[in-house]
Amino acid sequence: MNEHHQNAYGLMPSPNLMAAALSRRTSRAALVVLGNSLAAYNPPLRVAEEFAMLDVLSGGRLVAGFPVGTSMDMNFAYGINPATLRERYHEAHDLVIQAWTRPDVFAFNGKYTQARYVNLWPRPLQRPHPPVWIPGGGSLETWEWTAKRDYVYCYLSYYGYKRGKATMDGFWEAIGALGVDDNPYRAGFLQLVCVAASDAEAERLYAPHVDYFYKKCLHVWEGFAEAPGYRTLRTLEAGVRPQVGGRAQRIRQALTWGKYLEQGYVIAGSPDTVRQELAECVKSLRIGHLMVLLQIGSMPKDLTLLNTELFGREVLPHLRDIWAGYKDRWWPSGAGRG
Repeated sequence: MNEHHQNAYGLMPSPNLMAAALSRRTSRAALVVLGNSLAAYNPPLRVAEEFAMLDVLSGGRLVAGFPVGTSMDMNFAYGINPATLRERYHEAHDLVIQAWTRPDVFAFNGKYTQARYVNLWPRPLQRPHPPVWIPGGGSLETWEWTAKRDYVYCYLSYYGYKRGKATMDGFWEAIGALGVDDNPYRAGFLQLVCVAASDAEAERLYAPHVDYFYKKCLHVWEGFAEAPGYRTLRTLEAGVRPQVGGRAQRIRQALTWGKYLEQGYVIAGSPDTVRQELAECVKSLRIGHLMVLLQIGSMPKDLTLLNTELFGREVLPHLRDIWAGYKDRWWPSGAGRG
């Protein structure tokens, strides 16, 4: 569940509402809210309170995601100055964590938020707090900030794992430079996946919907892609580019089913084909938390359910033990393991 505002790109302005509904319809599944865009909340204590309630409602199954937020959401839809966005975000993060972990009533006097009394009720069920995952789009500073706080870094990319490798290589280099352990569960990655009885059947069933997604669902006007000041100078110098906007759209318009597969945008085919390529994806990117997108573009409900069933039965069991020698310290304590 994620958060987007005032656009057709994402129809979920309040992921916490969806998580609350799912907390009552599920009993073992982790509720991964990726997440609440902290800088948009005034005061950010609202995030601390609602996430704490969700953790209690779900029996300790919450993953708390804290995105900076896209430029189109934060700067254009909500009017936050891009020059202050990250500073607001970091201050809000500190307030939320303190609200969850400090045992006594305290005052918070930040640059953007002042609260005379911080006294959270209820507290999260998980202690000291729910696991924190940080979704990102490739900003270099996010890698280091995440590692220093022992959070999970989740690279949410629609370009697929082959292009994503450069970003994840950079993340692991940053991890090494900081002297932090290289546990694969520190990292997550989003990949589009389509499973069918055969490779040819996968193309027949899924190609129109994948094409619809990449060529119709990601239209974002160039002026809304990134406001000046949204990216840091260091990240711009590293060549990181937005995933939406005119340049990205021109690249996608030339894609065919064969190119989607060849370039790794989508992993699709028979269960055996998908198993092999997803194993390569997981190992080459060194990711412990694989997030798969199984409903894509115009895909109808029956086909989505088929894709989900085939993935769960024929693919997922073969991937579970890839990182068997590592402990996942970032999984919610009340959630099952499948």
